[in-house]
Amino acid sequence: MIKEMIVVEGKDDTAAIKRAVQADTIETGGSAIGQAVLKRIALAQQRRGVIIFTDPDHAGERIRKIVAAKVPGCKHAFITQEQAAYKGDIGVENATPETIRQALQSLRTEYNAAVSQLTMEDLIAAGLIVHPDAAARRLAVGNALGIGYCNGKQFYKRCAMFQISREEFEAALEYLNQ
Repeated sequence: MIKEMIVVEGKDDTAAIKRAVQADTIETGGSAIGQAVLKRIALAQQRRGVIIFTDPDHAGERIRKIVAAKVPGCKHAFITQEQAAYKGDIGVENATPETIRQALQSLRTEYNAAVSQLTMEDLIAAGLIVHPDAAARRLAVGNALGIGYCNGKQFYKRCAMFQISREEFEAALEYLNQ
């Protein structure tokens, strides 16, 4: 049984989580998260801890940002769009139980007062921003680091929040360049 409550988008995500592990979930009901849901998530964080496990798409990232901003100190589980895809649909509900278990074993914890070991210049030099293929490169490196896809500014913030070391970053870049 996983101690933390897992925040997901809907009932199909809950079903997928329960096929993979024993855990309790809180469903946001989509990207229009109400105050009542945020209060439940905050209470869960105080009592048991919270893992945010949303879809690897725009709506899922929006939910992740809202919850993380309102409820500090959450853990994050990420899967790639490829792992979440089925017949053109992207979602946690499409992931295999093994993929879900792997994501829950590779959690990232945010540190709100964190200082990044990386600079924006590092991201530019790596071709992750201000580069014709920056979005694709960020997707590959974000997946390798287990922090998901996001724009350049958010990528920099996530590297700080999740305390991505220079060694981890360089290993992910090496993976990208192979």
